[in-house]
Amino acid sequence: MKIALGSDHAGYTIKEATKDYLKKEGHEVSDFGTNSSDRPTDYPEVAFAVAHSVVSGRSERGILVCGTGIGMSIAANKVHGARAAVCNDLYVARMSRAHNDANILTMGGRILTEDQAREIVSVWLETAFEGGRHERRIEAIERYERLHMSSQDSLTEEGRVIVIDHPLVQHKLTTLRDKTTSVKEFRELVQEIAGLMVYEATRSLQVEDTEVETPLGTARGKTIAGKKLAVVPVLRAGLVMSDGILRLIPNAKVGHIGLYRDPETLEPVEYYCKLPKDIEERDVMIVDPMLATGGSAAAAISAVKDRGGKRISLICLISAPEGLNVVRNSHPDVNIFTAAIDDHLDGHGYIIPGLGDAGDRLFGTR
Repeated sequence: MKIALGSDHAGYTIKEATKDYLKKEGHEVSDFGTNSSDRPTDYPEVAFAVAHSVVSGRSERGILVCGTGIGMSIAANKVHGARAAVCNDLYVARMSRAHNDANILTMGGRILTEDQAREIVSVWLETAFEGGRHERRIEAIERYERLHMSSQDSLTEEGRVIVIDHPLVQHKLTTLRDKTTSVKEFRELVQEIAGLMVYEATRSLQVEDTEVETPLGTARGKTIAGKKLAVVPVLRAGLVMSDGILRLIPNAKVGHIGLYRDPETLEPVEYYCKLPKDIEERDVMIVDPMLATGGSAAAAISAVKDRGGKRISLICLISAPEGLNVVRNSHPDVNIFTAAIDDHLDGHGYIIPGLGDAGDRLFGTR
């Protein structure tokens, strides 16, 4: 079974013990962090990443550990389709599966011993959903989610990670990942996906009433209420994303940020930055296909802020949990829009499964 696993600092020890147990039992584990019990970690982002892995189908189940299990459960259940249950004893673990079809288990790292946690995980994984009358109740929950929990509800809040799971976006992203996709088709898909994503990312723009004369009379309508927009691609891969966005918002001004990685420190170094002069008055969308380590994205956001930018969003096609954590810790006020949160980074800093080097695939330099 593919299992997504995560914790904060308080649950780190139990998470590591659980990971060892799962691997010995033959399960495939994706670890979303954290990687230390010493450094304080905000649990919501780990919970969101694990929950998205489960509801997207990349993982079959999820397991989260914090101090009590409560915070992880609350956060994970904000993700549409997640059914996270706090289970700090065997009976609750069994019932959460049999009656509630829980797809995410949360536990208390400050409540349970390693042996107790292993028993709970074992029972939770082995227990099947009974269906019957319980299936009718789960369907009622899912029906409520479809009617009342849309992605636009969260777009007016700052500092959120929003996964755009529209079927068109997900379909095109799957083709984009395919290693046989040609350079021409890859470039077109990046433009198309970026346009679809910015459609969602601008959903919270304010509008005002207006009137226009049609060939047959007067019509009342809406127009964007004076919002000024700027698109800022991170060179070089972000350029193609900006092309797709400008098809929808041709009047947006465009800035550019160039960064390279210092070979000794591995830190991003700015070599070019040209932004609209009125950047402080604009809603800024920084675009880059891949959010991997997060270093370049965090540096790009800092560059915009240093020059007066205040209302900033980051738009990426694919994100790694590690990169999300870096950006969220550095810039907690920035909304991050992504089409997918993948499993992890490899030793070379590439997102797994990802899609390879976006720049090389866009410009045929691989």
